[in-house]
Amino acid sequence: MAIIVTLDVMLARRKMRSKTLAEQVGITEQNISLLKSGKVKGMRFDTLDRICQVLECQPADLLVFEPEHAGPVSAD
Repeated sequence: MAIIVTLDVMLARRKMRSKTLAEQVGITEQNISLLKSGKVKGMRFDTLDRICQVLECQPADLLVFEPEHAGPVSAD
């Protein structure tokens, strides 16, 4: 997938543990772990909103787009 979740980097910058973030956001620590590992296919905007509020960051601080190939994207 071309979207990379950098939640682990932001947690380190904020010196916050996954457990603390999970408690403050209102989701399980297992879901935080899945987000950090990139094993999720999607995220609800309200969850992203709460994570950004707790970590005092922007969505772009948590999500990075890295193209999977260098060629142009077709309009098919």
